[in-house]
Amino acid sequence: MNNFTKRTLTATVFVAVLLGCAYWNQFSFSILFFVITVLGVWEFYTLSEKAGNKPQKIVGTIASAILFKSAALVCMGFFDHRFLLINIPVIFLIFIIELYSKAEKPFQNIAFTLLGIVYVALPFTLLNFITTTTHTYSFELLFGFFFILWTNDSAAYLSGSALGKHKLFPRVSPGKSWEGSAGGAIASYCVAYVISGWYTSINRIDWMVIASILVVIGTLGDLVESLFKRSINVKDSGNILPGHGGILDRFDSLILASPFVFTYLYLVT
Repeated sequence: MNNFTKRTLTATVFVAVLLGCAYWNQFSFSILFFVITVLGVWEFYTLSEKAGNKPQKIVGTIASAILFKSAALVCMGFFDHRFLLINIPVIFLIFIIELYSKAEKPFQNIAFTLLGIVYVALPFTLLNFITTTTHTYSFELLFGFFFILWTNDSAAYLSGSALGKHKLFPRVSPGKSWEGSAGGAIASYCVAYVISGWYTSINRIDWMVIASILVVIGTLGDLVESLFKRSINVKDSGNILPGHGGILDRFDSLILASPFVFTYLYLVT
């Protein structure tokens, strides 16, 4: 199987599973992103170890799992928002556990353990709240979120390949260009406009603002992940998705954009 076929097959299965679980119901969405969160955090800690750090891999992954699942249970109506308070002692247990590790650089280990939770687990956790902005589970909002992100990535790649001359951020990602970013932005606004006529629980202006967030912050999210990989001299964050790399490679734009979209939605809608 050549690389193109492998990439195409992986992408098809990936998109089908992602959209299928989101569409089926809130429970299937929760299960899928719970697994993605755990795999993503584990992947982050594995990469951190390659840089010579020693995060609390198991503890951090468990804490991330608790963070995501507690938010999912709240959003599904099993508990009220006070249930989220269980995450406070869980987070601070990381400091106590490190006390007994006898590590040479304990606070560096704590820092990378917490970074995995904040950088990876928290953005995925916020998807629970984004999909329940209207107080009921809405797969349409998540679909719009992903359609805009995917459109931006694809259109930016095609535009950049055809027209790219001016590098966007050559120190971190030599392949990205301003022309590609402009093409991605234009296509994303077009998709957001179409979506706004399909999903009307939030208005057209809000969709355009969300598109702006996804275009700008999503692109920066890609660059941040590239910066992290360059700092430890690796090409892909993992190999769980044949031909596409790891979880962080596939969700790098979402990871940084999710907190901004969440904040916007809960402030203005």
